[in-house]
Amino acid sequence: MIVLSGADAVLADRVLGPATIVIEDGLIVDVEAGARAPEAAPQGALHVALDGHVIVPGFIDVHVHGVAGHDVLDGPGAVRAVAERLPRWGVTAFCPTTVACSPAELTALFDEIAALRTGGHTTGARVLPAHLESNFINPEYRGAQPLACLRRPPGDPRALLSRTGDAPQPGRGQASPDSRATPAARPVADAGANSYTADDLLRVIGARRADVGIVTLASELEGGLELVRALAAAGIRVSLGHSGARYGEAVAAIEAGARHATHLFNRMRPMSHRDPGITGAVLESDAIAAEIICDGVHVHPAALRIAIAAKSPARVIAITDGTAGSGLPRGATARLGGYPITVADTARLADGTVAGSVLTMDRAFAMLASTAGASLVDAAAMCATTPARELGLQGLGLIAPGSRADLAVLDRTFAVRQTWVGGVMVFSEQ
Repeated sequence: MIVLSGADAVLADRVLGPATIVIEDGLIVDVEAGARAPEAAPQGALHVALDGHVIVPGFIDVHVHGVAGHDVLDGPGAVRAVAERLPRWGVTAFCPTTVACSPAELTALFDEIAALRTGGHTTGARVLPAHLESNFINPEYRGAQPLACLRRPPGDPRALLSRTGDAPQPGRGQASPDSRATPAARPVADAGANSYTADDLLRVIGARRADVGIVTLASELEGGLELVRALAAAGIRVSLGHSGARYGEAVAAIEAGARHATHLFNRMRPMSHRDPGITGAVLESDAIAAEIICDGVHVHPAALRIAIAAKSPARVIAITDGTAGSGLPRGATARLGGYPITVADTARLADGTVAGSVLTMDRAFAMLASTAGASLVDAAAMCATTPARELGLQGLGLIAPGSRADLAVLDRTFAVRQTWVGGVMVFSEQ
């Protein structure tokens, strides 16, 4: 038994402080008002005094490419390396997130995710199914996504997604007409590595559905709506992003089954009073939850406040879009899916293009609870409760009896002092 005593506990509906949280067998078994003295703890229990701290549900980042020099597409061991480092910033579960890449890279990623999800990984954050910023995005809104990897949606996505078995070998078929030369300022993979088709990609996704949580796509592309329907029917969460969709096109995609929006405002058609675009459709719809990068660089704090007011904390998911540059000093170099980036005000390619962020989830929480003016309850909802609910993660994202003991202990500046996953302390700031 573990007794965490004296901190303010951020519950789903209020802040209880000071409070005592009792953990047994990895679960929260009691949450009570008041602090317990060490001598009041049951014999043999570990008593942890946390006076002056705040305990929140462990952060769940559904859109993170890497951290502290590691990118999830680096190869064998990359996802584990990211999982082991994320608790430093209060993250207890995450979706390893890709840029557009080859079927072979996806297969390797899925292999590691499957092993970590099912193999009792206990040394870091929980590994959730992947978030694919997929090959099926609009080239005009690709941002840092590699143009040579982009493909048009396939002609018969339902048939491809229904197939299971071994993933196809890389190099089958020819590149689609959407695969064009990448600008010289950006690295280009060997041409042979990019000679795969949209069908090849969908076969891999279909064969590994359990390891795919979210797929970002641009529904306005030819065949895009059919792909939305097919992915949704296969039980994969469809996210609208990197998209130039107009309002009506986005509404149609939501009606077809899209339930998520990738980094609202960024790399999507902007909103105006005469052309609400995809941004307006996402803000308007209660059916769709919206990610927002809460670093004050990607989205102005005023726009963040407007989005929260329009959608409510129950429909906003705070994300980092973090890269291998997250947690590194300004001027450091790292990679995003194999492409060099530099840590500046955010992560940038050599040509200055914004390439993800250098944000960590503790700072996202701090942004919400300070500059954005959200309450601690609402900030915790956007950083933990809402993503857990949207991804169907039972027992995560809440401080309540019966929930898993995934917790972040913060000081009064919202810096992380301890992180617990399943009742195990996986990070402690001495």
